[in-house]
Amino acid sequence: MPSALDRRFDTAIALAEAAADLALDMRPPPGAPVTASLKGAQDWLTQADGAVERFLSERLAAAFPADGFQGEEGGALRAGTLRWVVDPIDGTANFMRGAPRFCVSLALLDDRTPLLGVLVAPALGETFAARAGGGATLNGVPIRAATTTELARATVEIGWSPRRPRSAFLALYEGVLDSGAAPRLGGSGALGVADVAAGRTDGYVELHINLWDVAAALVIATEAGAAVNRFMDGEGPTAGNPIRASAPGVADALARLSGF
Repeated sequence: MPSALDRRFDTAIALAEAAADLALDMRPPPGAPVTASLKGAQDWLTQADGAVERFLSERLAAAFPADGFQGEEGGALRAGTLRWVVDPIDGTANFMRGAPRFCVSLALLDDRTPLLGVLVAPALGETFAARAGGGATLNGVPIRAATTTELARATVEIGWSPRRPRSAFLALYEGVLDSGAAPRLGGSGALGVADVAAGRTDGYVELHINLWDVAAALVIATEAGAAVNRFMDGEGPTAGNPIRASAPGVADALARLSGF
């Protein structure tokens, strides 16, 4: 008989994929006029964000009424020992321009401990999923972080956050260049970390990111054997933290370069 966590894992995958289909149906075509609003510097909000978050909140409440729920747009709407954490669309700037690199992120936490995570990128046809102790998959196939051991042979994605000084971002970017690594900016922190988990890139670093952006990706990266910093320490769950995920062989070098 499936355990309570097994049932939540299966439900999370099914609901995240349904939510991603909803987002895809609402995605503007490339070149369409931008109708999104700004919550802050390059922090976009679309009608799809609200629709996807409401869909997940309602369906999860029906399936697991004792569980809590925290969404990017609505905040902590329900309390519970276990808490679902949702980013309805990560990569909104890509989404609103009709670009394919965006995803729905759904995670389950026990206080500060991520238990399972699902990322669905519908325009890419990809579903990342992981549960603590159970490994990580991409479209049902197990994934592992890369075996790269030198930054000079690495590709590192650098996330930009308006919550940190531009000078700090430029210093980080310059450090990556000086290391010999190839820098990349993709516009989705969740998918950036997931790419590390899948061995597509060798590192993802961002000076500040919020819990809902990486809650699911933390489980996926860890279960894929990536080295991940202690994001959940301190105020990570409430105010965000820096994030660093990498191939194990470059973890120490990337930690020295990033300073965390």
